Amino acid sequence: MSKVSYYTAEGLKKLREELNQLKDVERPKASQAIADARDKGDLSENAEYDAAKEAQGLLELRISKLEETFANARLIDESQLDNSKVLVHSTVKIKNQSNGMQMTYKLVAQSEADLKTGKISVDSPIGKGLLGKKIGEIAEIQVPNGTIQFEILEISRS
Repeated sequence: MSKVSYYTAEGLKKLREELNQLKDVERPKASQAIADARDKGDLSENAEYDAAKEAQGLLELRISKLEETFANARLIDESQLDNSKVLVHSTVKIKNQSNGMQMTYKLVAQSEADLKTGKISVDSPIGKGLLGKKIGEIAEIQVPNGTIQFEILEISRS
């Protein structure tokens, strides 16, 4: 069963562009590489042909997964979201209770996650632990080296 993912307009556009790139540019290149390798003779001992076929298989798998993701993608109208609790596309300022460190993250779909820009997946342990929490609440999150407690300081849509 496929899982629904929620995207911003920008995230959905990037997903569509990647899918179009793979289908319209990469797929024809893969087909041409196979044709070129086939023209070189005996296929039973043609490593170039085998490599091209394998690359095509991986490309088709990636296209299939992206098509499934896109089919289950839903656009979120961020202006309609509730700011009283942490939801998908919330920007959350949290404080680590053990060391006092403050961090700000935006919760996004897994394919939009990018830690460098402060975007974490709602499917990550921290993302799951923050969902549904309100300002002032403590989120206890299981991580590989134990439990971390984060206090929710701010929730916004940005």
